[in-house]
Amino acid sequence: MHGFRLSFFTQQGRTHGILSITEWLLKEAKKLGIQGATVNVAQGGYGRDGKYRTARFFEIGEQPMEVQMAVRQEECDRLFARIEEEKLEVFYMKIPIEFGITGSKT
Repeated sequence: MHGFRLSFFTQQGRTHGILSITEWLLKEAKKLGIQGATVNVAQGGYGRDGKYRTARFFEIGEQPMEVQMAVRQEECDRLFARIEEEKLEVFYMKIPIEFGITGSKT
């Protein structure tokens, strides 16, 4: 199967409505029928503002987070349409990939 690896980068404390951006992305992906997503937690990093963020005892809300998923073109289009509807601003990478399950006959 061909599609895209989507990676969204945010911080633990960033929210959209009552959910963290990470939770919102996972919930929307599941609603749209995307078969899986992974959340990675980073020790630290910096974003477009150049400020280094890390998971320290008093600053846990700034811990960098990444949400990854492998999606088909249609799923990608639907997810980005939802993000646009919500006017959500989040950095992403979209990389063309081939994906599947080893040993699968489909």
